[in-house]
Amino acid sequence: MKHTLSVLVEDEAGVLSRISSLFARRGFNIESLAVGPAEKSGISRITMVVPGDDRVIEQLIKQLYKLINVLKVQNVTEVPCVERELMLLKVNATSSTRSEIVELSQIFRARVVDVAEDSVTLEVVGDPGKMVAIVQVLQKFGLKEIARTGKIALTRESGVNTELLKSLEAKVS
Repeated sequence: MKHTLSVLVEDEAGVLSRISSLFARRGFNIESLAVGPAEKSGISRITMVVPGDDRVIEQLIKQLYKLINVLKVQNVTEVPCVERELMLLKVNATSSTRSEIVELSQIFRARVVDVAEDSVTLEVVGDPGKMVAIVQVLQKFGLKEIARTGKIALTRESGVNTELLKSLEAKVS
């Protein structure tokens, strides 16, 4: 199972290196990693997606707390969250396929950010499932390049679990 961890750290040199070294020593892979400033000056939020069962993740969290500069670690996998990812996607485009690509991208609320003679570059923002879906749809045109940020997540203060609402909605339909 994939787990999403939100880690607050002091914004100092070497923090990310110590965290990645911890994972490497334990033989764990980080599937997605996003780092940026948090709500307070001098603090950064690291959001990472890590594969493993509950017992393994619990051990990793304990190990993270032992590192210098780690302030808070939260497993937000089962917590109602707002999750987003950013992807830039360069798609092969000819004059005859360009309009179809733009039309399909609008379904996913993707923005065209560059047009060249033989390609279109799109900006896509959304949950990780949306990223997979648009890549599958545009695959037939040929993908030149993809750059993804990795997942970022914040817990929902409202406590509303949109995944639960989606599953209930699907059952009603």
